[in-house]
Amino acid sequence: MNSSNVVVLAGVLALAPAAAQAADMPALLEKAPVIEDFGGWYLRGDIGITNQQVDRIHNMLMDPPYTTRFEFLDAGSFDSGLLLGLGIGYQFNGWLRADLTGEYRAPTDFRAADSYFSSAGFGGRNEYTAQKTEWLYLANVYFDVGTWWNITPFIGAGIGAAEVTISNFNDRDVVNNGGGYAASHSQWNFAWALYAGLAYHVTPGFTVELAYRYLSLGDGKTGDVINYDGTNQWYNPTEFNDITSHDVKFAVRWALGGAEVPVVRKY
Repeated sequence: MNSSNVVVLAGVLALAPAAAQAADMPALLEKAPVIEDFGGWYLRGDIGITNQQVDRIHNMLMDPPYTTRFEFLDAGSFDSGLLLGLGIGYQFNGWLRADLTGEYRAPTDFRAADSYFSSAGFGGRNEYTAQKTEWLYLANVYFDVGTWWNITPFIGAGIGAAEVTISNFNDRDVVNNGGGYAASHSQWNFAWALYAGLAYHVTPGFTVELAYRYLSLGDGKTGDVINYDGTNQWYNPTEFNDITSHDVKFAVRWALGGAEVPVVRKY
């Protein structure tokens, strides 16, 4: 055997294992798990607790010349309340989903207190009480970070509108045995939200969520405040400025006609 034949034979022997591995590639690929892309419509239901704040309340009679000195003893806050919501959404892929939600935020009580000296020279102390409810409508988008052991962390944001209703408003002057009341008033505001939470995929079509939401609801306002004796010299509704809420929500999601989470298929 000459030297050139030896070189060719050596090359064939060297390539033989690689050729055998190439022949086995289809079998290896068949054994590899394939993650199907997924998506589809889903329904959702939400229940949660609201933790609401207001930046300040304001009435024109708190300002000069009606009041020469004014200060809040208690700037006021709302009690926690119940929220209930429904929505429909679409899962685009393993990372992105969006939904439209409607939510009722149950009545919550408000309390605040102030002290003042009027332009007439006498002073007083007011105690304020009221109730607040909302209807909230949001368009939300979520980014699912990834899924480990059926748990998916996510973040999100939403924009929409809120109808804020202030009712049962009373302003009682505990020093001078006076004060006033106001009729209910509703107004629509721009609303926005930020989300962070965890989703647990109980089955491919059923998911539960636990989430935190920061929510901005805009302003609220009472009707015209009328003195307890029925008199009123000015149109003077009380404003509730910059209402926000730190919400904790529990949600369930049902996939419609398909799996909401990735399905691993082996051949």
